[in-house]
Amino acid sequence: MTPEHLEKLLTREMPFGKYKGRLMADLPGHYLGWFAREGFPKGEIGQLLELIYELDHNDLRGLLDPLRKKNGQATPK
Repeated sequence: MTPEHLEKLLTREMPFGKYKGRLMADLPGHYLGWFAREGFPKGEIGQLLELIYELDHNDLRGLLDPLRKKNGQATPK
């Protein structure tokens, strides 16, 4: 995990599926869990999904809050 990967979670949108258009950092835990069980896609999208899954699963999404503030984004509830 690098700072660049964390930044990408706050700037990349989900390109497909039920949550298409939602920021990767804002995907719900149950959706990420589904990918963890069924398999993450290949490539960068899969890597980002796996990263946000690990952050969510380990209750570390708060690590993104300083980056959200830097980017002028509100912290989701």
